[in-house]
Amino acid sequence: MATVLRGLRPANRYDRAELAGAFGDLGTLIPFVLGYLTVLNLDPRGVLFMFGISAVATGLFYRTPIPVQPMKAIGTAAIGAAGQVTAAAVAAAGLVTGAFWLLAGATGTVRFAAAVAAKPIVHGILLGLGLSFMSQGVALMRTGPWLAAAGLAIAFALLARPRIPAMFALMALGLAAAAWVAPAPGAWMPLLRPVFELPGLTLEGLRWTDFVQGTLVLAIPQIPLTLGNAVIAVRAENDELFPDRPVTERQLAITQGLMNLASAPLGGVPMCHGAGGMAGHVRFGARTGGSVVMLGAMLIVLALFYGHAVGGMFAVFPKAILGVILFFAGVELALTLRAAGSDRSDIYVVVIVAGFAMWNMGAAFVAGILLHQSLRRGWIRV
Repeated sequence: MATVLRGLRPANRYDRAELAGAFGDLGTLIPFVLGYLTVLNLDPRGVLFMFGISAVATGLFYRTPIPVQPMKAIGTAAIGAAGQVTAAAVAAAGLVTGAFWLLAGATGTVRFAAAVAAKPIVHGILLGLGLSFMSQGVALMRTGPWLAAAGLAIAFALLARPRIPAMFALMALGLAAAAWVAPAPGAWMPLLRPVFELPGLTLEGLRWTDFVQGTLVLAIPQIPLTLGNAVIAVRAENDELFPDRPVTERQLAITQGLMNLASAPLGGVPMCHGAGGMAGHVRFGARTGGSVVMLGAMLIVLALFYGHAVGGMFAVFPKAILGVILFFAGVELALTLRAAGSDRSDIYVVVIVAGFAMWNMGAAFVAGILLHQSLRRGWIRV
């Protein structure tokens, strides 16, 4: 592992910064995974194992901190309507989503959609996502205001001091708080004993009704969000931060397709890349794919040896600290506004798109295209 990571990072970087950056996306990963496990009763072994395998493959392929995240529209719909949406429908949505993005990438169709997304539209999507993350972070911080205040103080004090990664301090604070409220050692010590278990196959008994529900209720509403956040925005963010390691929309679509097609049969949930997750990794020190590889390796170990304990582990980690992590990921995303330029019409598009993006990513994308084209053609003036 150490040899691989040395090849993934520039010579002047420290492994500890990459390791700290590996935890930068926990603010989105933990809540969604916990929801899948507790509400839909999915097997944590399959969910975490496929996240881990996908993260390792993504880090090795792209060599930048491009994350692997739960698909948010699918996750929100599935967890929020657990009485109507089944685990089988989630698996079907993963297969449908995987096939769609693999086809869109392999045929080059995704490039036509990306071509109409001018820079102001992309920056607006990033700004809207950043503000949404900050808002969600504040909501989580309100669950433990004093703990959140301590976390914010630590983060602000250490973010400018890379020798002491802020993420390590936040994780230590969160673990200490979790230990304080955890049950007596006799209740949770058995959970710390490793038990090796492989994930099982989960597609047995999948029906056409599951595909109908997974497609109409889950997969289709996710497409515009994935296009904006996980393809166009990630490509723009990656190429701005790491111009020496550029990626293409076609590559991002294909890797999302492959990891979902591989994930669904083993109990994984629909996954994508995401600009917010990348911002979180980078904000806390990540500069290479090594950070994503590290996170993936840890998730694989959790899945194979501690699958029986994962739900309890995630449940006791303080939401207030997750809120701090999510808040700073949002700040990092929103700061991309600096590259939007100073032209009034461009800034106008950025702000309008950001407002729509906080509500609906697909509406933001369409509104941005219409507004940008109207301004360029002189149909409207601002």
